[in-house]
Amino acid sequence: MTGRGRRELRPLSQKRKGKKRVLRSEKMEGAKAAAGPAAGPAAGGQLESALLHIMQQHHHQSLRQRQQTERAKKDALRSAARVAGHLVEAVDGGVQELFVNEKRIELEARALLGTIARYRKQSDQWLAATNAVNSVLKEIGDFENWMKIMDFDCKSINAAIRNIHRS
Repeated sequence: MTGRGRRELRPLSQKRKGKKRVLRSEKMEGAKAAAGPAAGPAAGGQLESALLHIMQQHHHQSLRQRQQTERAKKDALRSAARVAGHLVEAVDGGVQELFVNEKRIELEARALLGTIARYRKQSDQWLAATNAVNSVLKEIGDFENWMKIMDFDCKSINAAIRNIHRS
């Protein structure tokens, strides 16, 4: 779109470039005017080239600083990520070890409970066996006592029969 009262629409990047060019040329003209007419055309050219050189140096320095800043940011992010990773590993490593130990303890506790159940069953069997032996021993003791009583009774009867037979 061109014409009076209307501005030409250009992409934003072109507008900025155009403004920079205008600003640079305005700066150059301002510098030339500051040098004054007494300096002459040769001095104006040197001043313009000096200013251009200063602007280029400034531009390069700002680019270098931006690059250094970006590198520093990236390095800081990498370092922070590395530190966070080490912290997570340190915390997770301890927690992971605790979980492994907990599982091992649970397994050993289950095995111990199984062993205790086996020993209880075995001791119950031994107790039953010893009770049976005790009962048998009591019966044997009772039988032996009965035998002694019978022996004594038999001897008593035998003695009585002999006494009767003698008299």
